[in-house]
Amino acid sequence: MAIKKALTIAGSDSGGGAGIQADLKTFQELNVFGMSAITAVTAQNTLGVHGVYPLSVEAVVNQIEAIGNDLGTNAVKTGMLFSGEIIKAVAEAVKKFQWEHVVVDPVMIAKGGAPLLQNEAVAALKQYLLPLAMVITPNIPEAEVLADMSIRTMDDRLEAAKRLYQFGAKYVVIKGGHDEGEELVDILYNGEEFTYYKGKRIATKNTHGTGCTFAAAVTAELAKGNTVEQAVQTAKNFIQAAIEDDLEIGNGHGPTNHWAYQQRQQAKIRQ
Repeated sequence: MAIKKALTIAGSDSGGGAGIQADLKTFQELNVFGMSAITAVTAQNTLGVHGVYPLSVEAVVNQIEAIGNDLGTNAVKTGMLFSGEIIKAVAEAVKKFQWEHVVVDPVMIAKGGAPLLQNEAVAALKQYLLPLAMVITPNIPEAEVLADMSIRTMDDRLEAAKRLYQFGAKYVVIKGGHDEGEELVDILYNGEEFTYYKGKRIATKNTHGTGCTFAAAVTAELAKGNTVEQAVQTAKNFIQAAIEDDLEIGNGHGPTNHWAYQQRQQAKIRQ
């Protein structure tokens, strides 16, 4: 059986909870070979982002080219891209290698509030990268910026999804983690209909890297040939387990448990 591969193009999180580190852990747990192109190095822990050090456009492109010219990939995930220049270069590389299973996680703000995307880069994201995406996975604050509207109700989220779809992505996921209430609902829009993925909200501050992990899980499942609907459902299950089976690491917003989902799957097999 051919080995399925996934490439993440994102920033490094020295604390290991988000970014490249979270993506590679998720790929591994979902039985996909993970590869990376680092866009920026962050000095980061559960207490916040203490420094962001972007790589040059040339460095980012050379990493992507090294993958595309040799290993190839079945799916691509983009995370923190930092600048408009890097976004444009990544989009050009995606087109060059004709990668179709592209998941765009429009990372803008860290869990502690630190900005991870320059303001001018939002326009580049809309113009160059979203039209190439199979799936985009904003949370509510990110969707507000991209759709240029306030989101307070479920109807607002549905309208935002329709607006985001106009940028060219084939599917739009708006995650519900920033919403209120005990039930957490993610929505998926394919241009014609909505699918709702419901889950139970967990009372915990240890949610660092949830967005990265969710998008990485979607990417891994697309790499294995699953449909977007199936991929989002697995990602939902994966992140639910990762939050519920808490690690209790660090003194701030702790990371999620990336091996929780696989442990649960193995437990089911043993029953």
